[in-house]
Amino acid sequence: MIITPALVIFNIGIFVLLFLFIKTIDKRKWLSILVTLVLTPIVYFYIFYPLINVFSSYHHQKYFDAEVWREKPALRYEMTKNILSSDTLIGLTKSEIQHYLGNYEWLSWNEERKDHDPDYWNYSLGMLPGAFNTKKECMTIIFKNNEVAVIETFNEEIKFDDEN
Repeated sequence: MIITPALVIFNIGIFVLLFLFIKTIDKRKWLSILVTLVLTPIVYFYIFYPLINVFSSYHHQKYFDAEVWREKPALRYEMTKNILSSDTLIGLTKSEIQHYLGNYEWLSWNEERKDHDPDYWNYSLGMLPGAFNTKKECMTIIFKNNEVAVIETFNEEIKFDDEN
């Protein structure tokens, strides 16, 4: 475990709150401090930390890896920031993109042609972790002259099979 300033501040806050609570039960300070010292890590790791993870949208960031992209499609969102910030895929051809990312999952609709556009490839990135997340992350790769020109991300509502 890495000791960070946030960890220390949160544990001090939990310690103070527990101490104030336990002091109402028993007036002996030495006993209150001892019980608080024992309960602080338990409350932090079994109550506070899980609640923070449920209600926050923090997730790990990873560097782009073509093998992981193909093997774990539900975790692609972890590589998105690296793909967008480093321009890893900009300038690659359709065949190179197909080699790195695999076949596109769907093509975007072109209203002018009334057909799917072969220059707009879409990939699902998975769902960001969180308790109230109802959208999945998606990425569109736009080709100009058979090379990647733009990469965009967007959110899409999740539709389950039994929903109307």
